[in-house]
Amino acid sequence: MCILCDKGFPQNHARSQLGRRDFLKTTAAGGAAAGLGLFATRPAAAQGDDAPEDSGRRGRRYVIRGGHVMSIDPQVGDFASADVLVEGKKILAVGPNLRASGAAEIDARGKIVMPGFVDTHHHQFETALRSFLANGLLINDGSGSPSANPTYFEYILLTFAPVYRPEDVYISELFGGLAQLDDGVTTVHDVSQIHHSPQHSDAAIKALFDTGRRAAFGFFESAGANILGTNPGNKYPSDAPRIKKQWFSSSDQLVHMIMGGEVYLGDATTDLSWTIGRQLDLQIAAHILSPFGIRPIFDKLAAGTGGNGHIGIGPDNLFIHMTGMADAAWQKVKDVGAQVSIAFPIEMNMRHGIPPIIKMQQLGMEPSLSTDVEVTMTADFFTQMRVCMNMQRMVVNQMVLEQGDFYPPNQYPTPAAGTPTLLTARDVLRFATINGAKDLRLDGKTGTLTPGKEADIIILDATALNVAPLNHVPGAVVSLMDRTNVESVIVAGKVRKWKGQLLDVDLDKLRRELENSRDYVFNKAGIAQDLFSPY
Repeated sequence: MCILCDKGFPQNHARSQLGRRDFLKTTAAGGAAAGLGLFATRPAAAQGDDAPEDSGRRGRRYVIRGGHVMSIDPQVGDFASADVLVEGKKILAVGPNLRASGAAEIDARGKIVMPGFVDTHHHQFETALRSFLANGLLINDGSGSPSANPTYFEYILLTFAPVYRPEDVYISELFGGLAQLDDGVTTVHDVSQIHHSPQHSDAAIKALFDTGRRAAFGFFESAGANILGTNPGNKYPSDAPRIKKQWFSSSDQLVHMIMGGEVYLGDATTDLSWTIGRQLDLQIAAHILSPFGIRPIFDKLAAGTGGNGHIGIGPDNLFIHMTGMADAAWQKVKDVGAQVSIAFPIEMNMRHGIPPIIKMQQLGMEPSLSTDVEVTMTADFFTQMRVCMNMQRMVVNQMVLEQGDFYPPNQYPTPAAGTPTLLTARDVLRFATINGAKDLRLDGKTGTLTPGKEADIIILDATALNVAPLNHVPGAVVSLMDRTNVESVIVAGKVRKWKGQLLDVDLDKLRRELENSRDYVFNKAGIAQDLFSPY
């Protein structure tokens, strides 16, 4: 059986290159226990196992009572005190004093109830390398500084990534996904970039299903190995039809597929990946950023002459970063309705270019938010929202101050006409929820607390020491909270985190498996482990 069969989605395995038994056999032979006994019954540490039973199953009902409900849906509105009624995986109703006879109850008094966060770009396969590149840039700039060496391209992509085994992919993907689930991120676009073979691809996909949250599997290239020629089993992008047929034949499941279409790999690869993606009716995602000579390539795509001369951008594109691009190309992105994901902290730290929020405001566009790489910064979504808001306000505030001359009476001028509006807490909450859902084609299922949508819900503790007393719900979430405030997390109606603890997961065992994988990857890559290295 495969994971989809196990979860009630029968698959045709006649052409499968890696069934579940084969995957487990492979990982066991490789010396790691990925997929073997990593999940346990609900931990006793979950402060009493009183979560609603069989949550998420058809016909099972529960009501979240008395919370400060922030729906993110203007038609539903917000409530100082209200209830959310869930049946199976769907939201049935949102409002005060809902009647729900026979339904289990979750007491949300003093808590904020809102949609889960949506991360539109995350390299989960790099979880084992967390914090390794805290000071690093994208590419060695020749300066000789601690930021110039090691760097992301030379070390993460060209040194570490090529030595990953399928079991290394699996455990990093799983652990990273669970860590974000704990943080209230109920949906992710996993840009795995580790597809050295079909076995690597299947390991990444299986981990996404096993994590139990909503996800878009991004089928990108074999990072580093495709440049070094160390991936003879590489089937990117030609394996996409097999992957879609084997794993994504149903639209009624938590995980779907996106086609990676990196443009810096060359015109031939761009042509092939974008063509295959469109033939399979998949979104096509690509990193578009200042380095790697991407601007002239993107100009051609905007003109409809990319790839072998006929590839152009469209509403099926999701562009990541969009730093350093020409005005005409930006206008084309807007005109065709393409989506843009911004990774504010990473772009600011790793020299991608200034996050293009001002450009998007000028064009009347809005981004979704993404965490990018954990080798440099946290995947915590409260950090993403705060950095987004703070960076934009810093730039606009300085812009306004410079409209005066810093001498009285012009030291604090009124903003001139055309000055971008300062972002608010509610703006970045929209970026972090419904905008992410739209950018992943999931806004019909998630992103807001709307009756009829699937119940992807987080319950945040507003009585905690770092928040109380509560005076403004959006402001408290964005400006005060962190992962410790995420009390409960629900995905498609199923309670996955309850009263501060992830359910049904043996985290100690997972942590040991991740550490074993890290040790293997460092050793195989020939990189010494040094907890106090200068970089």
